[in-house]
Amino acid sequence: MSIPFPSRLLTTVALIAVSASSAAVAQEKVLYVAAYGGSYEQLMREQIFPAFEKEHGVRIEYTAGNSTDTLARLVATRSAPQIDVAIMDDGPMYQAIALGLCKEVEAAPVYDDLYDMAKVSGGKATGLGAVATGLMYNTKYFAEQGWPAPTSWADLKDPKYAGKLVVPPLSNTYGLHALVMEAELGGGNERNIDPGFTAFKSEIDPNVLAYEASPGQMTSLFQSGQAVLGVWGSARINSLANTGFPVEMVYPKEGAVSLGIIGCPIAGRDTPEAQALLQYLLSPEVQEKVARGYGYGPVNKKAKLTDEEAKGIPYGPEQVGQLRVIDWDYVNPVREEWNTRWTREVER
Repeated sequence: MSIPFPSRLLTTVALIAVSASSAAVAQEKVLYVAAYGGSYEQLMREQIFPAFEKEHGVRIEYTAGNSTDTLARLVATRSAPQIDVAIMDDGPMYQAIALGLCKEVEAAPVYDDLYDMAKVSGGKATGLGAVATGLMYNTKYFAEQGWPAPTSWADLKDPKYAGKLVVPPLSNTYGLHALVMEAELGGGNERNIDPGFTAFKSEIDPNVLAYEASPGQMTSLFQSGQAVLGVWGSARINSLANTGFPVEMVYPKEGAVSLGIIGCPIAGRDTPEAQALLQYLLSPEVQEKVARGYGYGPVNKKAKLTDEEAKGIPYGPEQVGQLRVIDWDYVNPVREEWNTRWTREVER
């Protein structure tokens, strides 16, 4: 039985529509990215990802969380990974690498332009940005007291800061950095951490107002005038300074410590755009946008910032190129032991 012409026309139109819809679904590529939330996520969504999505014909699905959340998610789904690219702090990222959650970063010309601190041993991740852990001080208060700006990690021991010093706890990366640098002052390092514990227990702890991990509470303690000196990261200090509050970042003469922002392609996923995204995030143009918009120091040597844009941000070979890098391959396995010791000996 033949189909009347109008019915045949409607059937053809419907088939074409279904076919077009199926083709569109088949052609849509999705790249799953897990990284920080808050203003970093906003910057990525609004200023960074759209150009990449357009160029590669891909849609980025973003899962926001802090580094420990992202690591936990990767571990929980390792048998059936759901993320293509993860961006985390260096400590948790080195744990991810040790657990076999990351795969090889494919060679590309952009990697030749990176500072050494951004080159991750083993080749299964890459640095994407730099935060420097150093000292933050209230410039107005120091001027009123006639005090010179702090210059050294040894300044944390100065009795004049009694009750005015804030240090993050050891469970926080900034606090761990401070412990390692105090160990170095005493002739130790990550592998000989005893001098650091001795310094905190006997000389620094009497000055400490609070061991504070919360960025909001750290800011509040400074704004209320309770704290005037602290250990913190350059991006956080830059954000507080941008509100007009009189604080400045100090790169101690012994060196500031790198808190690396690290990205890796996830093992068990076969999404070519994952490698392309890492390369895109390392391009000078994107590195500059993230520096201006969020305060991460560029790890690509070709990224350029004006003096005003670079204020408070680790930038250039004199700062990024000389940041102290923690040996996470050694630290991560002993970190829980350190945390227990810290609770027993320092934060009693």
